[in-house]
Amino acid sequence: MFKTTVTPRFGDIDGLKHANNISIAIWFEQARNPVFRLFTPDLDLSFEKWKLILARSEYDYVGEINYGFDVDINTYIARIGNSSFTIGHEAWQNGKLCARGLVVIVHYDFINKKSVPIPETIRGALEEHLIDAESSGKK
Repeated sequence: MFKTTVTPRFGDIDGLKHANNISIAIWFEQARNPVFRLFTPDLDLSFEKWKLILARSEYDYVGEINYGFDVDINTYIARIGNSSFTIGHEAWQNGKLCARGLVVIVHYDFINKKSVPIPETIRGALEEHLIDAESSGKK
């Protein structure tokens, strides 16, 4: 599991003094960087090097996230397929689960515009972070 700590900024907070739902999506994207580095170590966004495309995302907001307290993001691999994999995220604040989400990422060849199998070496690295999504939700 990868861990990232985010400090909510003033602009992340809405009129109800809670983290805006789009902020959580942005924090989860930031927390995916260690996974992205498995495929593109320098995070170079050129078509020749970048190999991933987001195919699906879903979010559950299960508690409030407030300004003034850090948010811990846990990131794990929930499923690995032939050319795609699912990343799970959890946002915790003050010991409470506040949001969770899943995204499906496809290993993709942007030049030829098609999905490609995940290389075995990267598959092995992903498997090191494989956690059953049903058993997550525990800090």
